[in-house]
Amino acid sequence: MSTVEARATAEAREPGVRSKSNSPRQIPVVGVVTEDEDAQSALKPMDLNRVIKLLEETDKADLEEKQLKAVKILVQNYQNGFPLRDLVQIFKILNLCAGKIGHQPHFIESAYSILKLCGLPFLKKKVSDEITYAEDTANSIALLGDLMKVPSSELRIQICKCIVDFYHAEPPKKHIPGYQQASSSYKIQMAEVGGLAKTMVQSLTLLDNQLVEKLWVLKALQHLSTSEVNCTLMMQAQAASSICAHLNDPDPSGQLLFRSSEILWNLLEKSPKEEIIRQLSNLECLLALKEIFKHLFMRGFSHYDRQLRNDILVITTIIAQNPEAPMIECGFTRDLILFATFNEVKSQNPLVKGLKLSNSYEDFELKKLLFNIIVILCKDLPTVQLLIDGKVVLALFTYVKKPEKHKIIEWSAAQYEELQLHAIATLSSVAPLLIEEYMLCQGNARILAFLEWCESEDSFFSHGNSFHGTGGRGNKFAHMRYTLRLLRAMVYLQDETVNNDLCEKRTIQQLIGIFKNTISKSNDKEEAIVLEIQSDILLILSGLCEHNIPRKEIFGTEGVDVILHVLKTDPKKFQSGLGYIVLLFSTLDSIWCCILGCYPSEDYFLEKEGIFLLLDLLALNQKKFCNLILGIMVEFCDNPKTTVHVNSWRGKKDQTAASLLIKLWRKEEKELGVKRDKHGKIIDTKKPLFTSFQEEQNIMPLPADCPTVAVMDVAENIRAKIYAVLGKLDFENLPGLSAEDFVTLCIIHRYLDFKIQATHKQRDLANKSWENFLARTSNAKNLKKAKRLQEKAIESSRYNERPPNAIFHQTDIKGLNTTVPSGRVVTLESTPARLVGGPLADTDIALKKLPIRGGALQRVKAVKIIDEPKKNVLT
Repeated sequence: MSTVEARATAEAREPGVRSKSNSPRQIPVVGVVTEDEDAQSALKPMDLNRVIKLLEETDKADLEEKQLKAVKILVQNYQNGFPLRDLVQIFKILNLCAGKIGHQPHFIESAYSILKLCGLPFLKKKVSDEITYAEDTANSIALLGDLMKVPSSELRIQICKCIVDFYHAEPPKKHIPGYQQASSSYKIQMAEVGGLAKTMVQSLTLLDNQLVEKLWVLKALQHLSTSEVNCTLMMQAQAASSICAHLNDPDPSGQLLFRSSEILWNLLEKSPKEEIIRQLSNLECLLALKEIFKHLFMRGFSHYDRQLRNDILVITTIIAQNPEAPMIECGFTRDLILFATFNEVKSQNPLVKGLKLSNSYEDFELKKLLFNIIVILCKDLPTVQLLIDGKVVLALFTYVKKPEKHKIIEWSAAQYEELQLHAIATLSSVAPLLIEEYMLCQGNARILAFLEWCESEDSFFSHGNSFHGTGGRGNKFAHMRYTLRLLRAMVYLQDETVNNDLCEKRTIQQLIGIFKNTISKSNDKEEAIVLEIQSDILLILSGLCEHNIPRKEIFGTEGVDVILHVLKTDPKKFQSGLGYIVLLFSTLDSIWCCILGCYPSEDYFLEKEGIFLLLDLLALNQKKFCNLILGIMVEFCDNPKTTVHVNSWRGKKDQTAASLLIKLWRKEEKELGVKRDKHGKIIDTKKPLFTSFQEEQNIMPLPADCPTVAVMDVAENIRAKIYAVLGKLDFENLPGLSAEDFVTLCIIHRYLDFKIQATHKQRDLANKSWENFLARTSNAKNLKKAKRLQEKAIESSRYNERPPNAIFHQTDIKGLNTTVPSGRVVTLESTPARLVGGPLADTDIALKKLPIRGGALQRVKAVKIIDEPKKNVLT
């Protein structure tokens, strides 16, 4: 290693590391600046144009010595920093010196000295100089990146040092009369304006085999990448891919990997993330990341190595979010699955032979990161087979069990609890993709047994740490929450094998029992997590019982009691934001799926005044659940016992159910902008149900599988459901109605008539069209009149002005006696076979004539005409 390289390597180390010295302790000497010294420190006027002119000369004797001497005088004169007003000329001098290095090596020292002074703060004479010379300064600083092309190791390193000094500016050695230091961030801002970061990234291509210089460039880029502007410039120069692809380059110092990973982090945080991910999503970058991660995973033992390993895994996780990243193709996915499961599932793979994780913080974080990346990787369906080969489901299920006492494990109690919750959360994403493996692992039995432990009174103190443990300190609610989420994910697959197995294991009864226990155990501190647990239980029960009468019968009266308990919740709590509104929606869903259609459960629900509770909720006039409640009411009204309950209900101020429904109808029409007068009567008789939204909406084509506006109108607003409920009540003998209610009731009664009215209109138009067709075909005058109108309409629709030299193609067919435009499909009646001779007849018509005797056409050798007036004879 050369002296320059040795010095550069030493200086490239991180600041803050002090080197030991055997020299005696130095005693600082305080000097006094005299007037003579103060005069010497002043900037002397210097003719920079003369120096430039001298450097541009090439044909004089002893020219090099004069040029070097002039530059040396310049350096001595500006030893305390360059004024902003002189930067253009000074950087021109620097550029001229750099250009001579190739043939005159002595100019390296001159350029080096000028660059060293560029690291000092720039000087300004006026406050406005920073604005006045901003463009000149930006262009001058941008020149530093261009100078990296000069093939001089010492010069390149000094350029990088100069850039680093922008961020660690030292004050001038002496005060200069008449000048003051530019702001500390001025150089950084001008570097952003000049695009220095972009040219520094591009310079990396010149340094493939020059490690020391590359390390200094990376150090400079590490500082530059702390700015969003610079990160965007670096992104434009493809910095992410060019840096990442060389992560695995040999470097004994380890600085290359550290600085490169730091730059990648900054790029991901401070520039458009999607573009950086796209740049990193190539085979070359992922192979480099894979090799580095494997090396650090198997051979990294220091605290620093483990931290760096985790940083690389986080960057990989971000890249894996891109479905186009070749994670499988480069083999990284298979290795990550192996590293995630080797502790739980023994493997003979040499990569993990003899490998063991410690309970250090870094290894604990690594385990969580590996669980997290599995969730991301499983979103790519081709990964499924690798998950099967890696026995991921089995590995994750090793955590779905109660903690075993007196067993030595590699993790602390708090760490194991957090990993346990994380593993169950990961299973919620992985298990639905691997149903067969889930069943082979007896997943249902493991989940139900773990739920039984969660419900038991077994002494267990939960630490409640981390995101997954929120709300679970001192109890098992966090474990129960994530286990129920896993069970809900499996039930919602609607796989009969899974659901039948669950029902055979008495899951419905167990879940109802858990729900009842949570009611008695909950307190104010745990209210939010308990509500979430209760909501998930009801959703699971809905998924199991939907469309299955025997399971609804198992749900039975105990399940109905649970639903009634929720319906009796204080309405004020629905506005508390603690999950009560979610619980209510889950409850309404379970009424639909677990009670409706099962007559014993329906009757029990009615006996326990369930309809009264639904109408109480409906009276709250909350739009978010009115539609769902009315849908349930429509289904319940099929039960003949429901009518009595509906008519018996009374709300505030003795309001009846019929009055409530009519009031909701008027409110809905007001929100929809339906036109009614002050008494509720119809204003527009042609469009009695038309809403303002329908009037404003333009006609737009829709795909065949998309519901029409009319269908969405019926589905989304509640008018159709109110009509159905009142229809079940026969629209007669409805108590508690006012005069306005009776007017609205008449409109509701004719709802379907007003909706078919469009159908009648279409039928009338079709009949009129048929009558016009008959008139044309039975009367020649009408036909000619229709033809003239049609030709006039066609002519008026044509473009009048024709472009020059255009060829006009006539599209009209002369003598066509139709007034119906021709379509793409034309029906043809085939010519009888007796005339054309069948499908095997020769089609060369020009050489044949029809034979008198009929039959198939035949090929003839010659045609002879005997006499003009006689018939042609075929010979």
